[in-house]
Amino acid sequence: MHTFILTLTALVALSINTPCRAATSIYPNKPIRLVVPVSPGGGSDLVARTLAFKIGEILGQSVIVDNRPGASGNIGADIVAKSLPDGYTIIIETPVLVTAPILYKRLPYDPIKSFAPIALTARVPHVLVANTKLPALSVSDLVGLAKSRPGTLNYSSAGKGSPLHLAAELFKSRAHLDIVHVAYAGGGPANAAVIGGQVDITFGNISAVIPHIRTGRLKALGITSIKRSPAAPDIPTIAEQGLPDYDFSSWFGVLAPAGTSRSIIARLNSAIVTTVGLSEVKARLETDGTELVTCSPEEFEQYLKSEKEKWFRVLNEAGITPD
Repeated sequence: MHTFILTLTALVALSINTPCRAATSIYPNKPIRLVVPVSPGGGSDLVARTLAFKIGEILGQSVIVDNRPGASGNIGADIVAKSLPDGYTIIIETPVLVTAPILYKRLPYDPIKSFAPIALTARVPHVLVANTKLPALSVSDLVGLAKSRPGTLNYSSAGKGSPLHLAAELFKSRAHLDIVHVAYAGGGPANAAVIGGQVDITFGNISAVIPHIRTGRLKALGITSIKRSPAAPDIPTIAEQGLPDYDFSSWFGVLAPAGTSRSIIARLNSAIVTTVGLSEVKARLETDGTELVTCSPEEFEQYLKSEKEKWFRVLNEAGITPD
């Protein structure tokens, strides 16, 4: 009888405790932080904020956007790389992630090994835009102006290795120009510098600069992708204006710290894929030129490797060396 009572007591305790342990293991059971490694106002920030609310609705928890700019995105990336791999701290990244080891000799994290790819979400062309007072109405005008005044024109970027920087350096290499780089802590400040006249040109994310083009605060000279954008079909590509081998598009993808469980990665991937397919999300982003895409974590991992190889070749060709 004594043994029976002890056994019964143990079973009752197990029946009480098991649901509690199961409940605490359900993901997610608290808000998720989505780190944006640049200042508010740029393309990464726009995509992150558009996706965050809907992803949160699907997961049943808030997704809080946390801007952590600085060091060309390395500060935000380092924060996430060193966070617990529990799915509650993730990051939205751009090609800067795969260019970091090419541009910097020492990093506090490994751009590939420190992260677990979740999903690619979007690709987007950029626009070569100029201050409205710059005496150039086309790419050929700008090239002629830059060649007549070598080393005097400047361009803004979101920091070394950022998509704005990569697009500009590819342009300089293809057109054989001497234009000075001025780095800012994000796409928003970089665009603002051109609007304010502190800088001559930038290669802004199309979704971030189109509103300024429409209001006349920026002057559009050319689209960076090989084809014109449906969001701005009247803006000719750089390729069709005398640089046929110029082609650049950025991308946005979400990653977690390495070691995050496959089940959590799968849960996040499913929520992102569903969000990207929503009509209201498409209406918000595709109107401004963003092409929404989806893929599996494995496909995103392979894409990152191919991007790293591509940009290694481009940066070598542009003569950019690690700091």
